[in-house]
Amino acid sequence: MSESHICLKTVYGLRVDESDDSIRYHIPAYQRGYRWTPTQVTQLLDDIREFTRRENPRPEEFYCLQPLVLRANNDGAYEVVDGQQRLTTLLLILRHFNERLAVRYQQKLYRLEYQTRPDLYGFLDNPSPTQAASNIDFFHIDQAVKTISDWFEKRESEVEAIKDAFLNKAKVIWFQLSSGENAVAAFTRLNVGKIPLTNGELIRALFLKRGKSGPVEPLQLRIAHEWDAIEKTLQGGEFWCFLSNDTKRTGGRIDFLFDLVARQDGMESSADEYATFNHFSEKLTRKDADLEAEWLSVKRTFMVLEEWFVDRRLYHLVGFLIWAGVDVNELRVLAVGATKREFKEKLRAQVFERTFGVKADVPVTAEWIADQLDGMNYSPGSGRIRGILLLFNLATLLQNAQSNMRFQFDSFKTAMWDIEHVRSVAPDRPGARKGQVEWLERCMGYLKSTVESTDETSDLQADIQAYINLPAKEATDAAFDPVYEKVLRHFQESDTDEEDNGIFNLVLLDYATNRSYKNAVFAVKRHRILSLDRDGVFVPLCTRNVFLKCYNAQVDHVMFWTRRDRDGYRQALIDILHGFFAGGWIHG
Repeated sequence: MSESHICLKTVYGLRVDESDDSIRYHIPAYQRGYRWTPTQVTQLLDDIREFTRRENPRPEEFYCLQPLVLRANNDGAYEVVDGQQRLTTLLLILRHFNERLAVRYQQKLYRLEYQTRPDLYGFLDNPSPTQAASNIDFFHIDQAVKTISDWFEKRESEVEAIKDAFLNKAKVIWFQLSSGENAVAAFTRLNVGKIPLTNGELIRALFLKRGKSGPVEPLQLRIAHEWDAIEKTLQGGEFWCFLSNDTKRTGGRIDFLFDLVARQDGMESSADEYATFNHFSEKLTRKDADLEAEWLSVKRTFMVLEEWFVDRRLYHLVGFLIWAGVDVNELRVLAVGATKREFKEKLRAQVFERTFGVKADVPVTAEWIADQLDGMNYSPGSGRIRGILLLFNLATLLQNAQSNMRFQFDSFKTAMWDIEHVRSVAPDRPGARKGQVEWLERCMGYLKSTVESTDETSDLQADIQAYINLPAKEATDAAFDPVYEKVLRHFQESDTDEEDNGIFNLVLLDYATNRSYKNAVFAVKRHRILSLDRDGVFVPLCTRNVFLKCYNAQVDHVMFWTRRDRDGYRQALIDILHGFFAGGWIHG
């Protein structure tokens, strides 16, 4: 039984076998007909032309086409499991080049054999506009032929350069299944939901391909076992969200690791989605390739990341920087040649620069921190404030060397926690009728569920219900404003002003609370946050502390956010951040 293998082949190499006979590609019944549009054909030609126009290209560079997945049949043909659309388009371009030559200079081309559409081969060999109208497959092929002809007609002076690049510099990833593999099952996996082969899957084939002697070597068995263990670890939400901000990535995550290694090896940024595979293919297909050494490089990279994850302080420092958009490889560079203590200091300096936008060589006093924070006000985006509030949570956890609590980056990233006001501000007054009713209904729900009935609260509830019951044409701002002001006075929020846009009136709130409770009064937001916390839903520690009023030693009323509460919160932010940047917490 032949084994699966993988390699790169030029378009020129797809044409004939070692005996110079045309290679036959069998298109089975489960494949649909040709459906590429003129736009897709043009895009392919444009991409190859762009490849020829690059400045100072390296001799080994090539343009990588999507994978071609095949299985060798007993009759010498290759069954096309995935890629027949590309294979057909390539054949039409090869045919166009032949048309430009005298018959004796024309190249032998490969053959496409269709299990259920045998007449297609004749049409491919000699497309006819007359026949094109009789068959949907003929129609699309005819459109592609015209597109190719028109495209080259506009670029006569470039034909030879494009032809050379197309034949010798355009390569497909040739992925040949073993003879015993079920082709229909492979086709289904690749095409239900259009799941493409990933870099990881292709690289795995390079590492685990069998030699001519047959049995898999012990090294490859070990690689396979370690590969699966690494992938399992990366699939863990806590580990993955520590390393990556891509929370929606559910497929093979080991690709992330190979990308890190390839870029550290010098792989340049590229729009080619298979650039990482190409990098490893070049290394692993050399005659002197050291499979074990290459795998060890990948494994060591993983072990470094795992070490960062396990160390509680590195976990928080690295986690913050990755959340802030720092590339993992930049952090790996910082670690080279440094002791763990030195590495943590370098990370802290990076955190400082990301947080305040200045180099970490300024004297960090409590007064300096206070000056920075006092000047920060809410605005859409507010990336710096979001970073400071996140860091406040991380530093709060790190200040106690005896604690083993870790910030939940997975819950934080997947629930999309963002900044919001602790106490509502005047600009957030609901304007539309629907928003006004929702705002009042939340206040009503809170009053009914948590407040003992008094004459004042009964009157307030009656006013709220009266407005809610108003016909739409009577629900004007003039009717809403008195009720709105009465609610704010009850919750002692009628004196909101622009100062409340400062960072000391801001916390991290989850997306659902932000969307539904954005302009709610403090008591309603507090009830919502404590309900989440009670039910075991992740709430950042410092957000919870704010709504529990942990930063005020003398709490007059838990339902209102007062000036004293704000001042206590301000002092806590200053103290924690000053201690983080000026103290020795990170080395505990």
